[in-house]
Amino acid sequence: MADLIVKAAVKEALSDHNVSSDFYDALDEEVEGLLNDAARRAEDNDRKTVQPRDL
Repeated sequence: MADLIVKAAVKEALSDHNVSSDFYDALDEEVEGLLNDAARRAEDNDRKTVQPRDL
């Protein structure tokens, strides 16, 4: 899957902290997992539209 996060946005959100380079890969994996889980919940409810409640 493509990169899902924007490094500049993460740096801005965590501006008071240093961010290690491998943090971005780990965050990207977490986001991918959330998206996959949400898509599965939508499908389990016979929907093609992923909604906030699927998170």
